[in-house]
Amino acid sequence: MMRKAVGAIVFQANQFLLINKTKINTNEGKEDIEGEWDFIKGGVEQRDRSLIDSLLRELKEETGSSEYKIIKQLDEKICFDFPDEIKKKIGYERQETTMFLVEFLGDVNNLAPIDNEISAIRFEVKEKVLDMLTHSDSRDYFINILRV
Repeated sequence: MMRKAVGAIVFQANQFLLINKTKINTNEGKEDIEGEWDFIKGGVEQRDRSLIDSLLRELKEETGSSEYKIIKQLDEKICFDFPDEIKKKIGYERQETTMFLVEFLGDVNNLAPIDNEISAIRFEVKEKVLDMLTHSDSRDYFINILRV
């Protein structure tokens, strides 16, 4: 079964937003994981009317802010298979993430996650982002987007 998700490459000036995720949702609730630096991403929920609704909800949950301007939906998706131990816990085999380019219009100092999955939020220059991203699929995606 495929999990549909949305994600965002959020920028302000010449910096990009990263979140440090320290919990994942499983069928039994939230479970601690080793911290992972990544872009904002999250599953599409049944109550979401559209991918944009999903994205705006995820941005609010993971940063505590609604001060975003969606620039565009990106053509390429991030797709991957979950490791076997994660498949069993979450009930999905694969994930397909529709990505968006988003500008943050607010004050960085006011960002504070609502969701307890997130332990830190940072804006970094692109070179630092490439060093920090935990997942190679996110890193490769970011490199491809920067070429456009």
